[in-house]
Amino acid sequence: MKPWHAHYDPGVPLEVSVPDKPLWAILEESARIYKDRVALDFLGKTLTYPQLWDLSLRFAQGLKDLGVRPGDRVAIMLPNTPQFVIAFYGALATGAVGVNVNPLYTPRELRHQLLDSGAKVLVILDQLWPRYFEVKDEVPVEKVITTGIREYLPFPLNLLYPLKARREGTWVNLPPYEKRVAFQDLLKKPQATPHPARGDDLALLQYTGGTTGVSKGAMLTHKNLLANVLQIEAWDPTSGELKGKGVMLGALPFFHVYGMTVAMNFGLHSGYKIVLLPRPEIKAIVEAIEKHQVTHFPGVPTLYVAFNRFPGIEKRNVKSIRICLSGAAPLPVEVAKEFERITGARLIEGYGLSEASPVTHSNPVQGEIRKGSIGLPLPSVDAKVVDEEGQEVPLGEVGELIVKGPNIMKGYWNRPEETQRALKDGWLYTGDMARMDQDGYFYIVDRKKDMIITGGYNIYPREVEEVLYQHPAVQEAAVVGVPDPYRGETVAAFIVLKDEYKDKVTREDIEKFCRENLAAYKVPRIIEFRESLPKSSVGKILRRELRDEMARAKKP
Repeated sequence: MKPWHAHYDPGVPLEVSVPDKPLWAILEESARIYKDRVALDFLGKTLTYPQLWDLSLRFAQGLKDLGVRPGDRVAIMLPNTPQFVIAFYGALATGAVGVNVNPLYTPRELRHQLLDSGAKVLVILDQLWPRYFEVKDEVPVEKVITTGIREYLPFPLNLLYPLKARREGTWVNLPPYEKRVAFQDLLKKPQATPHPARGDDLALLQYTGGTTGVSKGAMLTHKNLLANVLQIEAWDPTSGELKGKGVMLGALPFFHVYGMTVAMNFGLHSGYKIVLLPRPEIKAIVEAIEKHQVTHFPGVPTLYVAFNRFPGIEKRNVKSIRICLSGAAPLPVEVAKEFERITGARLIEGYGLSEASPVTHSNPVQGEIRKGSIGLPLPSVDAKVVDEEGQEVPLGEVGELIVKGPNIMKGYWNRPEETQRALKDGWLYTGDMARMDQDGYFYIVDRKKDMIITGGYNIYPREVEEVLYQHPAVQEAAVVGVPDPYRGETVAAFIVLKDEYKDKVTREDIEKFCRENLAAYKVPRIIEFRESLPKSSVGKILRRELRDEMARAKKP
């Protein structure tokens, strides 16, 4: 028994059993069980579970006819649309390996990922075609499958869409190109017989954000991804009540493994209706929650900040929300409190990383949520806090978090040295600094590389950010270390003020508040007000960009 097991909700198992079957089997089973249930709702256009499975198998046959064989990589560069789900499950049904590609990627980033993965096929949104065309002669792609938003819009939006796209400058006339194939043409094929992949076969290359240099592909197997779905299901002892009835908000991008596992794969496994949003815009999110009576709203802290601040949110019908898992970045305590007050839902902070498919920890669904904690390790996950030599540190002390379980990746694609650094004796070294309390609740102190050292003191940006979020004027905050010839580093805070406080709160006000709540050496010496903060595609605030910006500004 581990200390955290005593704090599991009643009915949550200590371990999950992961069958040796392909990930595509969850869609096949749901198509058999939920025959009349809507699987996807895209701006009013719906697909039932049997329809979705049928289209996935047709797409699989189309890929086979294009020469795709088991083990080949199929890159998918799409927002949250029906085509994304069809392409991913279709690729798995051929025995191919999916490669998630961020639709926001520049040609340079796209080139790197296509070269590194060796993708044979690219499925791409027609609007993004110019980016591929710029690098087409430098990558190994043999076939490009193009599709458009319009293809799955309901009438009359499908007729109006070209006018809107031309007005916004996003309409693209695709040039003749011998390697190009239309997505819809592949759906005219007969159904393929799905490839009987084993659990240890590769299913997905999930590229990490490249925060430690060049972006690299985490190799996730069918078993890894299936295990995480079953771990998430086991974590909620009441999940059986909503099987075939729940409504999942698909606002988190599926090309990120958090959205793929928690919203898409878990949603399909559970027979939920998944409401697809191509962009995680807060107005569309609030409207979707009201219209579809959403029960599950997985998100990131910046989405919950925007939700809390949405004009008139108190009067909106958002009480259908039952459970929200927050991940990808630390959840400020004040944000969680306000969200729960508005919705009456449980907002549970969890933790994960691409290399773990991604979820490893979560606060309990029914039991005690310890604010500021990422919670307890999920069933079948083991976790430790270790020092530089890999030895476990005393209880309550800070060290690097390492994790082990059936959801942990095989390694990094074509990077044996990086794999050896990250995986030791089955343990994944996360690069996150953490501590564990006596009950097995874990607390992320910060990223190992984000720690600020000033005058010999270690400062964790998250601690300073938590204090800033307690100030009534602060909407968003990010803290970074800036090189300083005297102290080594200086603490810099970048703040977005709430609209009603703009031009009313000064840097001196913020500094005074920090001095009342932090040791003197932790108080930011640089305070900048911004209209917005740089964010990743899933809404994670990018401290790295702020650090780089400050470093450039300091150069003569």
